[in-house]
Amino acid sequence: MSIIKKGDIVARKSYNADMMFKVVETLEGEEDGISYSIAMLKGIENRLIASAPFSDLIRLDEAEVQKRREEMLNDNKSRLRQIYRQRITRNTNPGWRGPNQQSYPFQEFPGLVLHLDGDPDYMQECISYYNQMKIPVVAKFVEEKEQPKVVRRMLEEYHPDILVVTGHDGLIVSKKNKHDVGSYYHTKYFVESVKEARRYNPNKDDLVIFAGACQSHYERILEAGANFASAPERVFIHCFDPVLIAEKVAYTPINEIVRIDDVIVNTITGIKGIGGIETRGKFRLGLPRTNSRN
Repeated sequence: MSIIKKGDIVARKSYNADMMFKVVETLEGEEDGISYSIAMLKGIENRLIASAPFSDLIRLDEAEVQKRREEMLNDNKSRLRQIYRQRITRNTNPGWRGPNQQSYPFQEFPGLVLHLDGDPDYMQECISYYNQMKIPVVAKFVEEKEQPKVVRRMLEEYHPDILVVTGHDGLIVSKKNKHDVGSYYHTKYFVESVKEARRYNPNKDDLVIFAGACQSHYERILEAGANFASAPERVFIHCFDPVLIAEKVAYTPINEIVRIDDVIVNTITGIKGIGGIETRGKFRLGLPRTNSRN
């Protein structure tokens, strides 16, 4: 019996063990007289789905996994501090002084996010990140292949300002044509989800859409109607990149255009992994602020 089994946390020797993966399935058998042992992998830090032979994998012990998770947590804390600094600069909220010179603080209304994620663990991590950034969100675990079937119903139920459709993706090693949607694990589902969302609301400022994951077919997703997508150079994207894009849109005032270069700078992966089009922000101020919303 192989030492690699479903649920193990592993890294790939051929990539200098640079990324952590969770083994989601193992395949062992024989084809044309040649035996094979392959593991299907999902990234823990990146939204990548991949396969690798057992011989290329090393199982990471608990101490190493914890060390890497702590490094990721520290990176996330640093990112949050940076976001808050940018938000303060972007949305100065001094309040309003009425005719009697009484001060009335404004109430802040960031855009509502509907987030469909093909990975339940990532979904929970993203919910925590949304909450820390004070972004209103409805997050649902929906497998990538099911997303096109449910996205319209969920849009009709929740009426979000921003839609995030993500999960895992990757180029299939045996396929050589990166311009063919069929060469990707899940791009076709992201494309169909965006098309369904645009049938519901074709206006790219009314409904802002991010779609994609690691190595996704960026051009096809944009053509389908997304505002933002991954991955222009077919690279890996970080698990929180979709959330960071949503944050930028949710907290940019409605009378301002979200500069695409600002969106990209705000992500962890950068321009090789994220791209899109100019889009109007979703942040609104209200007056007065009541005690029921602080």
